Amino acid sequence: MLFDAYTSPALTLSNRTVMSPMTRNRAVDNNTPNALMARYYEQRASAGLIVTEGTSPSPNGLGYPRIPGLFNQDHVKAWKVVTQAVHAKGGKIVVQLMHCGRVASAENLPAGAKAVGPGSATLEGEIYTDTKGMQPHAQPHAMAQADVGAAVAEFAHAAKLAVEAGFDGVELHAANGYLIEQFLNANVNTRTDAYGGSAANRNRFALEVARATVAAIGAQRVGIRLSPYGVFNGTGGFPDVDGQYEALVKELSAMGLLYVHVLDHSAMGAPAVPATLKAALRAAFSGTFILAGGFDRNSAEAALAAGQADLIAFGRPFLCNPDLVARMHAGAAMNAPDMGTFYTPGEKGYTDYPALTA
Repeated sequence: MLFDAYTSPALTLSNRTVMSPMTRNRAVDNNTPNALMARYYEQRASAGLIVTEGTSPSPNGLGYPRIPGLFNQDHVKAWKVVTQAVHAKGGKIVVQLMHCGRVASAENLPAGAKAVGPGSATLEGEIYTDTKGMQPHAQPHAMAQADVGAAVAEFAHAAKLAVEAGFDGVELHAANGYLIEQFLNANVNTRTDAYGGSAANRNRFALEVARATVAAIGAQRVGIRLSPYGVFNGTGGFPDVDGQYEALVKELSAMGLLYVHVLDHSAMGAPAVPATLKAALRAAFSGTFILAGGFDRNSAEAALAAGQADLIAFGRPFLCNPDLVARMHAGAAMNAPDMGTFYTPGEKGYTDYPALTA
């Protein structure tokens, strides 16, 4: 099943593999994509669907060095080169819209930008900067109602620019402790207004972003990524996390979203997302359902055969195997990832992984 075509009312894919979004930090010039990035995605166009690395919809969201943006015409022009390269190879590609929120250093933000979050609590630990090395996270500006509305509008604007740039859709990054999950997660969101204090209120920001992007580009171009039970960036489990996420996904389903993409971090040492919650989220969502987290060919085939998902996402295997689909199909050996070059500029560990010889 993994290598079979997949067709839904809004998606026609050559196979059921998804290339997971993976931060690579190669947008070295004003957070703008470049020819090297276009080559990277073109090499991996045999994936059924590519989800790009996290791409900020706002100057405020550029918390890491060298991550790409999608909020001006220079970004649109540069991303067009990427989408055209992937489409020329027969691939499909969506852009992941990732606002880092409080996961930021002032050293990584452009002039006039600021770290923001649901509250003013600073994330523990440090973050890498090109200028000063490891630095403490910035204290975020606690978002008032006007700030929330502005952020929602930025996501919608970025979605419109994504369509202009030729993307097949967008993925809202509501996982891994970034801005949308900062509102979802009760360990981070301690607000007592309409955006906190209850599961419904914590879901409000994510739903407002989803509604705005749907209004901007249509529901069948909008997906979302979730990571309940993840612990990245100060998140972690909390009481009735299952019920909150099931309610969230029911509302997303009612909007007619393109897909829900659920990430289980247990392969990286985090608590597993319970099988019961995965099944409940699958049942709650009427569109395409994607699972990610530690899959190989055999486990992916098993999940598809059991009806647990429609598509399976692979992260690091795609990072170091540009022809991952062909390798899995042939049962060929895999390249090993060079972890030292995951986030460094240049071709090494990025576009120089070998493909199978003919």
